[in-house]
Amino acid sequence: MNEQTQPATVRVFIALAPPDHAKEELARELRPAYDTHPDLRWNRIKDWHITLAFLGELPVGTVPLLRAPLARLAADHRPPRLALRGGGSFDDRVLWSGVDGDLDELHTLAAEVRTAVRSSGVAFEERPLRPHLTLARARRGDRTSAGEVAETLAGFTGRPWPAERLHLVGSNVGRSRGPIHYRDIEAWALGGDDGDRDGDRDGDRTGT
Repeated sequence: MNEQTQPATVRVFIALAPPDHAKEELARELRPAYDTHPDLRWNRIKDWHITLAFLGELPVGTVPLLRAPLARLAADHRPPRLALRGGGSFDDRVLWSGVDGDLDELHTLAAEVRTAVRSSGVAFEERPLRPHLTLARARRGDRTSAGEVAETLAGFTGRPWPAERLHLVGSNVGRSRGPIHYRDIEAWALGGDDGDRDGDRDGDRTGT
């Protein structure tokens, strides 16, 4: 019975995550919007990330193939120095914060990540890298809220920070009707430390 309930696949992506202080800066900037736009589906702060490669739905047994090449890549790559800046919306429905800093280094890291994935025999759909951090999604039929909040972020500039870990992340998308949640499958320090599993240390939106 239990074996039948185990998922055969998992939705996977590879990402960087801002440190706590960068999340807190942006969360403070967004606090008025949490009150004025409660109908937006706000992502949990602990789940904020910058996607480098979206792999989609993978067989569970395929995921271990990614661990060794991603660990080697992380050890050999210096941490890019980034900052959160401004905001915008995709199709007036998806609210995001922009990413500034070592963007050439970020694009190089993303390209190396994608090469490592393909070299592991894992096929995925290539999508152009558009560095951003997704904050919220408007509900169906609401095409104004995301754009309104994006305007309030126009002057936001966060402090720079080094992206210290490369994260292999799984999500529950498509498995429930509740909010999207993410979990680290594994995370590796950029720049040479041993692989490190990252726990859930940040608060969710309501706790910040």
